[in-house]
Order: sequence, then structure tokens, then C-alpha cells
Amino acid sequence: MSELEGKVAIITGAGRGLGREEALDLARHGVRVVINDIDLPGAKEAAHSTADEIRSDGGEAHVVLGDCADTNDANALMKKTFEKFGDLNIMVNNAGFVKDKTIFSMSDEEFDSVVRVHLRGHFVNMRNAMNYWRGKVKAGETVYGRLISTSSEAAIYGSAGQPNYASAKAGIVAMTMGAAQLMVSYGVTCNVIMPRAETDMTMSGATAEMFKAPEKGFHYFDAANVAPLVTYLSSEPAAKISGEVFIVWGNQINVLQRPKVLPAHVNPAGATKWSQANLHESLSTHFDDDYRSVRDGYSMPIGRV
Repeated sequence: MSELEGKVAIITGAGRGLGREEALDLARHGVRVVINDIDLPGAKEAAHSTADEIRSDGGEAHVVLGDCADTNDANALMKKTFEKFGDLNIMVNNAGFVKDKTIFSMSDEEFDSVVRVHLRGHFVNMRNAMNYWRGKVKAGETVYGRLISTSSEAAIYGSAGQPNYASAKAGIVAMTMGAAQLMVSYGVTCNVIMPRAETDMTMSGATAEMFKAPEKGFHYFDAANVAPLVTYLSSEPAAKISGEVFIVWGNQINVLQRPKVLPAHVNPAGATKWSQANLHESLSTHFDDDYRSVRDGYSMPIGRV
């Protein structure tokens, strides 16, 4: 019997792609899974298909349709989870979509809609799960809580054609790190995954060729390769892992280190307001003749990981 047997998980966007594979893998380890997806024909059918597959394998699954970023729908998701299974132990925020353009031509709606689903979708469900777990601790009850957020390497590389998506994914990392700080005293872990996988999002546009399945051999970008890490982070052996960010794909996982803060530049004139001349004198020791604009900046260069 798996040590996850009987635990309860909510997974948003679980009808297809990453969410589906995460739901299937958790269910194989005995987790009772609540599958959330948007109440639209294609998504609804996919959500019920995922649930049917879990049940056919002997697992327990329940479908709750709704908008993951809507407060009322998120509240209903929690309520129906408790009505069906009586608890919540694992919250996996995964739902999202893309509307890719450069900032030159992106509309307000294209920016707001993507940020809403990714970032707000994480926020409202994190808030509900965290309040539930904190409330149990304050009531003297034992809590088993695992929060797993889904970000993207767009948050660290920058993504010129995805100002909406990259901004949301960076926000998810920051919000989850804050959640980890809040929840450590309650024994709840909070972590972030940055998957590379073949999904509806990556199979549209310029990335489709890179992520498609090979004709033979191991499919490094199969979304199923990401799911075991989610299950592991949900498990008891991972109880001390919190406040971490993982890049996961194929047969490998990278653990991200925190950003490095270089030694301070101190005004050579002493304890006084900077002058332009003093700023240039000090900062030019870093931004010297060998410095390459953008490539040597904050964003991680492509190919580093």
C-alpha cells in the first residue's frame, strides 16, 4: 500500500496535458483525486475522460467543473471536495493557456486574460487551501498539506513573445515562496515546478516542432515524465522539501538556486547622495568593456540549464 493511500488532491486543469498526467499518477499511488477544469465542451469531456480512466484502474476521482480563477468557483471547488472526500491534502495548481504576442501588439485583454488564469488561478486556490490547513492546525488537528505550483522557465529566461505568460509565471514563483514562508510553521510544504512538456500550450506556435514526440525512442517531452515529481513532492519522504523551484522534463530534474546578490557598489564620495559621475565611476567596474547588453543581464541565458 502506498503511503499516499487515501489522501485527497485537487488538480486544476486536469482534463488534459500535465494536469491529466499528474492526476493519473497520484491516483496510481492511492490518492483520491478531484479533477477541475473549465466548464466548456472540450474541457468538460476531457475532465470526465481523465476521471473515467482513474476509475477504470480502480482509483477514486471526482470532477468539479468551473473557472479556477473565479472566487465563487474556487470556493465551490473546495466545498465539493469536502462533500465528496472530507479533506484536502494536496493542492496542485496547473491550469493555464497562452495568447502569445510581443508587447508591441498585445492587447489589454490578451495580457489580462492570461495573467488572470495563471496567476489569479493560483492565488484563489492557494488562499483556500492554506486557510483550510491553517485552520486545522489552530483547531489542534493534524495537517498533511502539500502545495505545488506550476511555473515556467519563461520566468527566468524572459520571453519576448510572451509578456503576459512570463509575468504570470514569475508571479507564481514569488507567491509560492511567500506561501512557503507562511506555512512552514504549520508543517505544510509549498514548491514550484517548471515543466518542459508536450501540452496544448507548447504544441502551438514556434515551440511545436521541438516538443513533438519522436518517431522512435524516449519522448523526453512527454507530460507523463513530469508527474512523478509532483507525486514525490506530495509524499511523506518529501516532507522537509519546501520553498524550492524545480525544472523537470524527460529523465532529469534541475533544482534552481536562489538569485545571487553581488557585493554592493558604495558611493566613492562617502555617505552622501550619488552624483552621476560617482555612479558611472562605480558601476562601470561591473559594466566594463567585456559586458554584453542583455546577454550578461539578469535573465538566465538560453542553454544554461
